[in-house]
Amino acid sequence: MLIIFVSMELLDGKIVSQAVKEDLTLKIMELQKSGNRIPHLAAILIGENGASETYIASKIKNCAEVGIKSSIVRFEENSSESTVIEAITKMNNDDDIDGILVQFPLPQQIDEQKIINLINPAKDVDGFHPINTGKLIQGIPTFIPATPYGIMLMLEHYNINTSGKHAVVIGRSNIVGRPMSILLSQNSPYGNCTVTVCHSRTINLKEICLQADIIVAALGQPGFLTGDMIKENAIVIDVGINKVKDEQKKSGFSIRGDVAFDEAAAKCSYITPVPGGVGLMTIAALLKNTYNAYLQRKQF
Repeated sequence: MLIIFVSMELLDGKIVSQAVKEDLTLKIMELQKSGNRIPHLAAILIGENGASETYIASKIKNCAEVGIKSSIVRFEENSSESTVIEAITKMNNDDDIDGILVQFPLPQQIDEQKIINLINPAKDVDGFHPINTGKLIQGIPTFIPATPYGIMLMLEHYNINTSGKHAVVIGRSNIVGRPMSILLSQNSPYGNCTVTVCHSRTINLKEICLQADIIVAALGQPGFLTGDMIKENAIVIDVGINKVKDEQKKSGFSIRGDVAFDEAAAKCSYITPVPGGVGLMTIAALLKNTYNAYLQRKQF
């Protein structure tokens, strides 16, 4: 009987995000030395959602680390849609602001799509505006949603050959699944995959995953992708960030991904950890989008 020993390598978000941030830090220092203003990311936070507070705090902290200016406008949970629209309009017209970030989810009284559509596409560093989505589909340079962009930066850092591979993306959200499938299928150095997009209505998901050279799990169910769904030497990208009750933790919960890590790690060639993987790359990609927004606006 032939026994295959898989040598697994961790796709370490700490290492890659640090490399991205160090590069940005040097570039922003050069801007300052030349007497230029520095990039500015403005955020809007509505209500007191604990997860949103954590995400915003992390983004502001990371901006400070690389030298990007950041500001935050806070609104009460019951704020009107018109109040938020007024704030975004001011940001759109403020020449000192390069990137606008609205932290989701939004309260029920505010139309999420209306808010996305209102943001100036040239400042849409989340990459959610329909104009930027259309450019992404057509392969025109644009702002890529931060999580898929972060994954592509990770593939690039580790120089992973994706050409001709079969990639399975589990999840079809506009934030991760759909843009990820487009990026992996594009004619680009870390694309050129044949992509299958799976979701809650997919039949024979296990059989499809077993055909995959690359699996991107982005469905929001802890430990969903198990070892028996992964073929030998596959590359596994875990996008999930799920809170799971854990009485041994002081906080009362632990963070788990969508992948059963120990089972998957025994079979795959590359895998991202949770935490310490894609989540860190999401913030690094947001910083790059903000810097790129600054450069593009500076040309006009």
